[in-house]
Amino acid sequence: MKSNKLAWNPMEAFNFTVANEDCNLYSFDTRKLQSPLKVHFDHVSAVTDVDYAPTGKEFVSGSYDKTVRLYNAHLSHSRDIYHTKRMQHVVCVAWSLDNRYIFSGSDEMNVRMWKANASEKLGVIRPRERTNFNYQEALKEKYAAHPQIKRIARHRQVPRHVMNAQRKMRAVKEKELVKEANIRKHSKKGKVPFVSEKKKHVIREDV
Repeated sequence: MKSNKLAWNPMEAFNFTVANEDCNLYSFDTRKLQSPLKVHFDHVSAVTDVDYAPTGKEFVSGSYDKTVRLYNAHLSHSRDIYHTKRMQHVVCVAWSLDNRYIFSGSDEMNVRMWKANASEKLGVIRPRERTNFNYQEALKEKYAAHPQIKRIARHRQVPRHVMNAQRKMRAVKEKELVKEANIRKHSKKGKVPFVSEKKKHVIREDV
C-alpha cells in the first residue's frame, strides 16, 4: 500500500524506515532491498509519520489510530505508546535533538510534547537520585527474562478502539494461518512453500 513517510537513520546512513498505509513500518537496508530488515507492528490504522532519535537506536511513529508509538530500531513491537482522550488522528511526529522529548501534531490542531522516556524525572537530579535510578534500571535489565517482570514491563493501557481493532486483526491473522496450514496439509509436498513475514510484504524491486 501507499508509503506516507520515509526517515533515514542518522547513525547508519544506509538504513531507512518507511511508514505505510497497511498499519506497519518497514526498515530497509539500501544495499539489499529484496526484503526489509524488520517489520514493525502494533499500529491498527495507517501510519502517517516517522522520525528517528538522534542516537539512531529508536524511532517514533504517529498514526490515524490516534496514538504515538516508540520503537527500538531492531525490534518488531513498540516499547511504549502515548495517547490522550482528546487527541485525534496524528499527522506528524518529531524527536528532539537532545533525545529527551517527542513532539506530535494532530487533527484537532494541537501540538503535544512527550517525554522520550516516560519514567524519566525532569529537572535537577541529585547524585543519590541518579544512583538510585541507575540501580533500578540495572535491576530491571537483570531480571528482564522473569515472566512476571516481563509482563509488567510489557503491559500498557490502550484506548478501547485500539484494543478492539487489535483483537480483530489478530483473529484475521490466525484465520489466514489456519487456512494456509490446511491448504499445505492437503497439497502435494513442496507445492505450498513457507514464506517469511518479511518477504510477504515486498511485491517487487525496481532498479
